[in-house]
Formats: sequence, C-alpha cells, structure tokens
Amino acid sequence: MIFTRTLDPAKAVLMAENEAPTHIAFAKRYYTKRRFIWLEIGKGRLDKSGNFHGLLDRLPIGGFSGYTCYVRIGQEPPAPEPERPDDSGEEEA
Repeated sequence: MIFTRTLDPAKAVLMAENEAPTHIAFAKRYYTKRRFIWLEIGKGRLDKSGNFHGLLDRLPIGGFSGYTCYVRIGQEPPAPEPERPDDSGEEEA
C-alpha cells in the first residue's frame, strides 16, 4: 500500500539549479516488525555530474528507521519481501 500526499510543497523552484525533480522519495512506515506501508516524503533529482539532490518535506512519526528510497516518477517503490516461514521447529495446528 502506498500513501501519497495531497499537497505538493516540494516544487522545482526549491530544488538546486531550479530543475524539475525526477524521483519521488519514499519511507517505510512500520506497523509491526514486518508490516509496513510506503509513505511519499519528498522529491529529488540526479544532476549531470552524478550527484543526487533531495528535498524531504515530511517524515513519519514513529516506526521510521531512517531508510529512504528514491524511485523515478511514475514507478512504484519496491514490493516487500515475502515473509519467511518461522524456523522455530513448531508446527502450526
């Protein structure tokens, strides 16, 4: 599940060199140890010299590890990895 913001405060005029952003920044908002959603937290762009410029305009409160993922505009953030079976040796009834 992906939650995008309704307002768009990260505008191209606020970015370095006034160029339009090419990527959207996402952060994982954890609900449990393994369940999370992607939150859109800002925008960024890659310049001609290979440097990345990002502008984060919000961060999740609680459940935030500090990890951010920049994805090209129009693409989805990576899908969560499938849950692995519990290796405790106990069988479920």
